[in-house]
Amino acid sequence: MAKQITTEEVKKRIDSNSKDYYLVDVLMQNGYNARHVPTAKNVPYAPGFVEAFEKKINSPKDAEIIVYCASSGCQLSHLAADELEKAGYTNVYHYTDGLAGWQSAGHEFEGQ
Repeated sequence: MAKQITTEEVKKRIDSNSKDYYLVDVLMQNGYNARHVPTAKNVPYAPGFVEAFEKKINSPKDAEIIVYCASSGCQLSHLAADELEKAGYTNVYHYTDGLAGWQSAGHEFEGQ
């Protein structure tokens, strides 16, 4: 089961300008284009998610990967995290609060 990560911890990763993590928005492309957490890459959760992730992100299996979706009520990021772990990724974090948590904390989004 993926580890949990808080809004504050995600913000610290972004503010550190570290290249040691991958932040992944698993919502559909149009949602990502409208708004997403800064530095996030978009890999929509759909059949073939792991293959799409590996093609777009190309991270080592032990890299820190943080996945999120819209809110704690959204199950897509749970499913994505589970699939990544089943595929052998060992350092997967689930940002449960997602976009809603980011907004509630007053942080800025990227997007149109």
